[in-house]
Amino acid sequence: MNFNQTDLEDCFIIEPRVFEDKRGYFYESFNYRLFENYLGSSINFVQDNESFSQKGVLRGLHFQTGEFAQAKLVRVIKGEVLDVVVDCRVNSKTFGHHISVILNEDNKRQLFVPRGFAHGFVTLSEVAIFAYKCDNYYNRNSEGGIIFNDEELCIDWKLPKEELIISEKDLVLPTFKELQI
Repeated sequence: MNFNQTDLEDCFIIEPRVFEDKRGYFYESFNYRLFENYLGSSINFVQDNESFSQKGVLRGLHFQTGEFAQAKLVRVIKGEVLDVVVDCRVNSKTFGHHISVILNEDNKRQLFVPRGFAHGFVTLSEVAIFAYKCDNYYNRNSEGGIIFNDEELCIDWKLPKEELIISEKDLVLPTFKELQI
């Protein structure tokens, strides 16, 4: 497993070592000891989530606040997504910055999203199965988000706006400037 720091503080990409032969493939998708060594602290994932999406589905940008903030380890089991994270931590030197990463069934990359980040993705393939671990339980009263087309963030979602499928809830999220962090 290789841990690669991104341009965002505390956010990194994990590239697994994949063993393939005529039967298929095998790889270790999570190893607590390796993760703890890289982070320099322990993490306790308590919830696994999975979603299925059609091409153009955009989910995000979401986060949890306060005592219910969540770190996530995200990956794609089938298909391909553009995964986007935004650093919303006011005291971070990368506050307000974002990165985009292609995650797919072929590269088997994972992205570690620290607490205090907004997260979202758009499905680029015909369908995608997206899975992620969380280090805290979901709490409806602590959810927040940023509108996908925020003018300050200027995120390139790689698909034309008319091809995006977005929930009503995500269409009315505030801008980055309007966040009460």
